[in-house]
Amino acid sequence: MSIYNSDRFLKELKERPENFYIIHYSCESLYDENEALSPKITSIAVTHYATEQTVSFSTHAIAEELHIAREQVRDRFDEIEKKLLSDFYEFVRDRRDRHWVHWNMRNLTFGFEHLEHRYRVLGGLNAPVIPVERRLNLNDLLADRYGGKYAPHPKMKSLWDLNGGVHRHFLDGKEEIQAFQNNEFIRMHNSTLAKVGFYFSVIKKLVSGKLHTASRGWGVALDRIFESRTAKTVGLFGTTVTIGVGIWQAGIWFGIIKG
Repeated sequence: MSIYNSDRFLKELKERPENFYIIHYSCESLYDENEALSPKITSIAVTHYATEQTVSFSTHAIAEELHIAREQVRDRFDEIEKKLLSDFYEFVRDRRDRHWVHWNMRNLTFGFEHLEHRYRVLGGLNAPVIPVERRLNLNDLLADRYGGKYAPHPKMKSLWDLNGGVHRHFLDGKEEIQAFQNNEFIRMHNSTLAKVGFYFSVIKKLVSGKLHTASRGWGVALDRIFESRTAKTVGLFGTTVTIGVGIWQAGIWFGIIKG
């Protein structure tokens, strides 16, 4: 089933949480100062929503598996990156039909197409492509739910600030570029893990109605009220009373209870 709006997203998420994966990745600069024509991938993190388990693919871990010394990582980066992407696509292969939640991974500059492109450039064949209708942009879902001004620009960091403050491992774009230039690949990986963890937290709060946004208005207030535990308790009480009244009324109709 394709998901096109936040209502269907929440419905499907509640009914089939096991079908959702959350993804983020880090890379070299998105601009033209790179050695290659496209930015190199340094780490990918994927969290399974239902189990809260995270699988990651990172430069430092792959280099260690290949017995590549720290000082040789830059010289042998293509070899490392190819294995990183091969391992990632092996993980994806049997999960292509699931829903993949991401943050603005839209195109060849930064997105699923970028990962596929780097894999092909490095000689990888037959990447198991995740269908576009299975890719869910969390930024768009939040805008659909709360309006386009749900957080000031830059939205990710602002939303993080609205919900308790950014994680200590968070790196913005400029900091990631600097980290890559300094060969701080563990630092980049930790930032990737922090971001995918934040997306998981946002989704959990979205489901429970506890997500803090900059949006105002009755629609947003009502969404929060009706997703609250109190509202659910009141709804259960109302349903119980309705059933009880129905049984009582039926008893009168059939003469079991005297009015």
